[in-house]
Amino acid sequence: MNHPFPASGKPPLRLLIAAPRGFCAGVDRAIEIVERALRRYGAPVYVRHEIVHNRFVVDSLKAKGAIFVEELDEVPDGVPVIFSAHGVPKSVPEAATTRGLEWLDATCPLVSKVHRQAERQIEAGRHIVFVGHKGHPEVIGTFGQVAEGNMTLVETEADVATLDFPAGTPLAFLTQTTLSVDDTAAIITALRARYPDIAGPKAEDICYATSNRQGAVKAIAPQCELVLVIGAPNSSNSLRLVEVAERCGAQARLVQRGVDIQPEWLEGVSTLGLTAGASAPEELVREVVARLGEWREVAEEAIVTAEEHMVFKLPRQLAGQD
Repeated sequence: MNHPFPASGKPPLRLLIAAPRGFCAGVDRAIEIVERALRRYGAPVYVRHEIVHNRFVVDSLKAKGAIFVEELDEVPDGVPVIFSAHGVPKSVPEAATTRGLEWLDATCPLVSKVHRQAERQIEAGRHIVFVGHKGHPEVIGTFGQVAEGNMTLVETEADVATLDFPAGTPLAFLTQTTLSVDDTAAIITALRARYPDIAGPKAEDICYATSNRQGAVKAIAPQCELVLVIGAPNSSNSLRLVEVAERCGAQARLVQRGVDIQPEWLEGVSTLGLTAGASAPEELVREVVARLGEWREVAEEAIVTAEEHMVFKLPRQLAGQD
């Protein structure tokens, strides 16, 4: 007699695991900067803002001696301070230098590239239309690269329609690195339609890791009833992965840890997709798979849509250190 369930007695679950997923080169670099700084300077090392948007990562660095603060004035004199992967306004390193603090910049090089583009566009006499999410640290950091009033934020296609620059105003656009690829393309199309002479970057600012992770979700979500995205609620790139999965017709949920998953979510689910945002470690992927295994006989399949080999150099103060 054929049994519908495996020998374990648990119903089967086909698990499609997206690749690429999880840590990107910028996150790897930022975490390594904190760990090397702790070895070089000894604890405590201060970090302004969460180094990356992941509670598990932040807590593990706290356990090693990192202290996280929101503002520079919370950092005492005489200790090193690290700036997060999201980037900071120019005023922050300037203030640190004025105080005589040793500082290390863990800003993702792809974010720094956007900062340099902003400076160049202002030098060229253009006003910048910046596509991003209001209040996100990356947006605050990029706005802080140029004098106030030189940049205007748009979040949606509808925002483009409300812009009222006089004809002939020299304009350029830039974007946050962790946006929805599809939404951003639509916003840029709207900008170009409204302002045909608007200048833009040669290549899109959305980073390779954000694009790749969204592409991987597009490959698995149409086959799934449910997609789980491991990431933090304040992680822009993780929230975008949830949206991408939903647009493909799957249910999608953001989870931070395996314990967040409820058994009733799996009712009626025969194929489940799993991915992780760019600041979520692989350890959490394994934790989620183990949690699913409590209720179902899990058969894992890796769906690979791109290979990533990007590595970023460390700041000169830490280069060459073991």
